[in-house]
Amino acid sequence: MKFRRLRLAGATVSALAVAWTASPVSAAAQTTPTPPAAPTVPTLTWSDCQNGFQCANAQVPLDYRDPQGRTLTLAVIRKPAADPSKRKGTLFLQPGGPGNSGVDFVRNNYADLPATLRDDFDVFGYDVRGVGRSSQVVCWDDPAYTRAVTAAKGVPGPDAYEPALQQAADFDQACQDNAGDLLPYVGTQYVARDIDLLRQALGEQQLTYYGRSFGSYIGTVYAAMFPKRVRALALDGAYDPEHYTNRPYAYDRPQYLALDGAMGRFLDWCKADQATCGFGDGDPRGAFEKLKADLDANPVPTANGGQANGYTLVYRLMFNINEGKVIWPSFGEALRKAQQRDNTSFLLRPPSPASFDFLNPNVVVECVDKKYPTDPALLKREVTTNARLAPLLGPAMAYGPPTYDHQHATACVQWKGEHTSRYAGNFHAKGSAPILVIGNTGDPDTPYQDAVALSRELDNGRLLTFKAEGHTAFGRSACASDAITGYLVDLKVPARGASCADETQPPSSTPTVAPPGTTLSELRNGVNERVDRIGSLR
Repeated sequence: MKFRRLRLAGATVSALAVAWTASPVSAAAQTTPTPPAAPTVPTLTWSDCQNGFQCANAQVPLDYRDPQGRTLTLAVIRKPAADPSKRKGTLFLQPGGPGNSGVDFVRNNYADLPATLRDDFDVFGYDVRGVGRSSQVVCWDDPAYTRAVTAAKGVPGPDAYEPALQQAADFDQACQDNAGDLLPYVGTQYVARDIDLLRQALGEQQLTYYGRSFGSYIGTVYAAMFPKRVRALALDGAYDPEHYTNRPYAYDRPQYLALDGAMGRFLDWCKADQATCGFGDGDPRGAFEKLKADLDANPVPTANGGQANGYTLVYRLMFNINEGKVIWPSFGEALRKAQQRDNTSFLLRPPSPASFDFLNPNVVVECVDKKYPTDPALLKREVTTNARLAPLLGPAMAYGPPTYDHQHATACVQWKGEHTSRYAGNFHAKGSAPILVIGNTGDPDTPYQDAVALSRELDNGRLLTFKAEGHTAFGRSACASDAITGYLVDLKVPARGASCADETQPPSSTPTVAPPGTTLSELRNGVNERVDRIGSLR
């Protein structure tokens, strides 16, 4: 096998023509087709893996059309309920992405979960297929990704489109060369089927689940496929599933606009409160545009021998702006340092191998899940329009190498792989228990209108609105965290039209430490790359 760390067992995959339908035969010989055998529920053999956590491996089908064929090994983790007398079952935690490790998500966030969740549930997570310890997808290796992001620009030139198209084609070919045997099977339909096997392996009759960002889409697909098996699903930073999978251009543009809108609101605050922000000398927007161009022309050497340029700045801003207003003063400080060519600025940390481990599956999963039109003229029109409508951060992403979410069109339109494991709908989840959908009005990553759309798409969805900047609500809003916890524990569904408005505001002067109860993203994504963290309100 050419892909990294894929662990397979069992017989060779049989001819796929005999998958879920029988081969055509003459009318005289026609018989009732024999359905494929059900996949085997994994046996989880738990062992201690430090600090009270237990780890195991789960064998699941590589291809659910051949459920008794080759298998793939998923890494799973749990921490048993802190109060066995209160135990209600297992809480699945699903991080964002695609590309973040669910094993790490549980380890890194367990201590910050509300005590009620830790008391009442075994807290469970796993690395989904193609991610982390579960056969990590690798298309570009670290040196190839390093070359690509080092050559990218914060202010691409007028002839940037064709090179971007070729670079995306090169990435796609590397995927086929290095991970081709795995690629068809990493889509979200198969992830949802894995979750249902894991639910059974854990002895749960129904699923209790918190998913954030892309984890919300995984939960949506699960509910659509297995609506009667839903106990409680909290979908935080939700996706519009119909746009995401079937109308991806309609999904991409709002994400460009949401990201640029969040950056614009930061710069407006910076102009209005120069004493706190301290960047821009009265014209932060102009200073930001100049800084991107200056860094492109004269990159800053980094401590490890690399270079930071305008693209580096955009890349860091794109992820760190998810924290919301609490990080705005640190943005001002980091932008001032970047102006001074001070490579200790967290905005001048080039993407590293930790980023690449996230970005490879991020692109691949979305290219499997989504069906873009193949018209090359439409692709060019959409990409160039997105760059024009989102001038602060959009051009660097639109014409950069394949990296994150909204700029996957150049790679996915040219994708030659199969879409075997995508889920195309519908997304109504008819007959499910109430499903809680959470959206932030100023979310730069999953726009608020996506949460509204999902709550309406679901037959039994209920929307909770967090009136705030930043991405996701759990751990960032005491109001939303209490509502989510009450729903997961006691199935209390917030009233229709419920909203929260308790976002931590920027202080009146630059803090020397993070405000109590928060951890600034510069300490999370700036240093630790794509470590997906739930904020602490304790």
